[in-house]
Amino acid sequence: MIKQRYARWMYEWETALTMRDENRVVRPLEWGFEWIAPFLREHGFGDAVPGPEIANDPAAAEAAMVRINELLIRNSDTFFAYQRPTDFRLEERYPELFPTNVRPETQAQDAALKQQAAEGKIPTAQFLRFTSPERTPYSENDLVNARWYPCSEHKDPKRPKQAIVVMPQWNADAFSHNSLCTIFNKMGISALRLSLPYHDIRRPVELERSDYAVSANIGRTISACRQAVVDIRCCLDWLEEQGYEHLGVLGTSLGSCYAYLASSHDARLRVNAFNHASTAFGDVAWAGQSTRHVKRALEEAGLTQDRVRALWAAVSPCSYYEKIVRPEVGGSRKKALLVYAKYDLTFPLEYSLQALEGFRWVGFNIEARVLPCGHYTTGETPYKYIDGWYMGSFVYRSFKALRAEKAASLKAEAVELAGEGAVLR
Repeated sequence: MIKQRYARWMYEWETALTMRDENRVVRPLEWGFEWIAPFLREHGFGDAVPGPEIANDPAAAEAAMVRINELLIRNSDTFFAYQRPTDFRLEERYPELFPTNVRPETQAQDAALKQQAAEGKIPTAQFLRFTSPERTPYSENDLVNARWYPCSEHKDPKRPKQAIVVMPQWNADAFSHNSLCTIFNKMGISALRLSLPYHDIRRPVELERSDYAVSANIGRTISACRQAVVDIRCCLDWLEEQGYEHLGVLGTSLGSCYAYLASSHDARLRVNAFNHASTAFGDVAWAGQSTRHVKRALEEAGLTQDRVRALWAAVSPCSYYEKIVRPEVGGSRKKALLVYAKYDLTFPLEYSLQALEGFRWVGFNIEARVLPCGHYTTGETPYKYIDGWYMGSFVYRSFKALRAEKAASLKAEAVELAGEGAVLR
């Protein structure tokens, strides 16, 4: 009885939180072939790009997009590859909120921050900026933004430098997850809090929310996923240039999807925290409360959940279970955490459990933690502290293990060299 009452209370609270924002826009279905065509043509897959006549044949357009997804999955190492940026730079400016809702309390917070910045009452912050390898029609979106949280130099000069890329949730404002970065700093771990495509300072001026990251435009959503993945990998390039040896990624919700896709294709990501994870992109878009406006557009176009799943298969974690355990991406050396919520209405529980089962089926070394709340309520007291403990303790333990691993390796090398020296003498 108590469990049933708790569940009912949690579902009601979760639903109320998802209904607060009234600025969700139902955008009609668009196939968005033009968003994928440049990649396909550049890499010798131009035959997969349909002609303009397909616009008058929805069935043919759907079939063509499904074939493109299948092609991208077969060639995912190419799809998530990129040209290393040449314009990395640090920019210093006052932090801004960039809210995605129009609630009075949020607007007041935004106005207060702007006033404090104008009066010089808040400190400036450093941001890594560079041009994304995935180009879009929006110049502001293509200029990547990552707030930089460097930790202080450790007193032990032999200690390896460690850093983590932090990816917040869909429609996050620019302050979301910043507190996690300061916690990681106290652990001796530097952090780059990466703005997702179409988020905060990268958001096109015509948008109130970060709608272009996930919408009923099939091709644009795939492009946004590719952009997020290559942006993460570019951040790793910059961190390596700064001398960081051990690298990780933490993603929440949509950021978790991006983080998993990146780790499936990059051996450098040794520490991986997936905070709210699921199987198929299309299943979440169809069944989740947060994307009910997206589902409405897809449903009005006559699509079904199974068909939507196929249209976004190329950006679904379940398409790459076997990729992340490959030797070439260091699968056996990766440390991973999956946090899911028992009463989640945005990433329904069944899909999170399927993801966990899929990871374990391919032999991926992953820890699991369950939250006694939902998706949105994860950000409420006391659940945000439980979630923070799960993620923080995992990141701390994992990076500590990497330091011990390196120390053991150096000791073994020293013993081996000493033995060779004795033989030579």
